[in-house]
Amino acid sequence: MIKIIEITEMSQQVYDTFSALIPQLSTSAAVPTWEELEDMVHSKASIVLAAINSENKQEILGSLTLVVFRIPTGIRAWIEDVIVDEKARGMGIGEMLVKTALERAKAEGAKTVDLTSRPSREAANRLYQRCGFQARDTNIYRFKIE
Repeated sequence: MIKIIEITEMSQQVYDTFSALIPQLSTSAAVPTWEELEDMVHSKASIVLAAINSENKQEILGSLTLVVFRIPTGIRAWIEDVIVDEKARGMGIGEMLVKTALERAKAEGAKTVDLTSRPSREAANRLYQRCGFQARDTNIYRFKIE
């Protein structure tokens, strides 16, 4: 049985899971250190959700980070780094994670939730559209700090 939980404490299981999941999301991203993950888990702005298999020793099958923060015009929310383990894809875990994040964002006072996804991530883009996300007419800019 798959259940969505919030990760509120750092553990070896959390570290091992992210060490395995991050390379599945990005080949160029470094695996976060224990300290970086601990900071994220304890951050007021980051809500780390995990899909667990409650029938298999609480195995973590996927994760999503919901970032919630206040700006002068209100409370904003972003979904970042949705990752479902390759061995668990096609089971609806991504949709469960996204829908849980949307409910949590609403509970936190956000009126909208944004995310970005590369066009090459076709399955992820279909998921977001199925969940009700609509493409926005906007420019996304990035400044690389070196």
